[in-house]
Amino acid sequence: MKLITWNVQWCRGVDGEVDPARIVRHAKALADFDVLCLQEIANNYPAPRLAGSRGENQFEEISRLLPGYQPVPGVAVDVPAERGARRHFGNMILSRLPVGQVFRHLLPYPVDPGVNGMPRIALEAVISAPFGDVRVITTHLEYYGKLKRTAQVEALRGIYAEGSGHARHGSVVDTTGDPFHTRLRPASTIITGDFNLEPNDPLHARVSAPFDDGTPALTDAWEIAHRGEPHPATFKLYEKEVPGEPELHCDFIFVSADLRSRVRDVRIDQKTQASDHQPVLLELA
Repeated sequence: MKLITWNVQWCRGVDGEVDPARIVRHAKALADFDVLCLQEIANNYPAPRLAGSRGENQFEEISRLLPGYQPVPGVAVDVPAERGARRHFGNMILSRLPVGQVFRHLLPYPVDPGVNGMPRIALEAVISAPFGDVRVITTHLEYYGKLKRTAQVEALRGIYAEGSGHARHGSVVDTTGDPFHTRLRPASTIITGDFNLEPNDPLHARVSAPFDDGTPALTDAWEIAHRGEPHPATFKLYEKEVPGEPELHCDFIFVSADLRSRVRDVRIDQKTQASDHQPVLLELA
């Protein structure tokens, strides 16, 4: 299974052009992917609200550009617009493998007076990979405030542990096909996205810290595939808010313990300028 995760900055390149088709073309050039996890997808945010955008519904446009892939949208920001319309901003998963149950987990948004921020989501889809079902969770954690980001890391751990508990201890109690129908959760889990923290941040270690309830720990897939090698930069290579500011390394893929032996490679494309972030490719055997 090949999975790409990419913060696409509402499909805005370093050149200032907003082009969903360019994002899809580059993802296809990077790999014949089975699953595409995207962060910062927008609908109805015309410039100047989001620079370069014409207000296009990127959830719909990207879905049309990838026929044969099941689109799974995850809206974190849902606010009113003119004439009764809505504006949306969030994440998206597209899969050409069968998609089972979907979960949209709103992440904590604790008050932090005077610190900017916006609602965040962890979007989860159960996907039938060749080796079995796997939970794919993509997220985008808070950029400005450590208070919110810390709470969101703890919530991600809780989301993962809850599903793991269902996988390890759950049983089928309802087969009626109604909303109470039991759908068991798989143990295999991939958590991807823009975490807005560095590899040496204690919060990175917290994501993969042990659990007290027997939940198997998560591992950064880069550290499995490239033991001892530093994470390549994934942000601020070409587009910087302040001239000369350092490159950042904040886009990660974590995998559950049972997937460690399946990690064949993790690659980061540091050449593309189709977004302010670089895409990350995971290959599982």
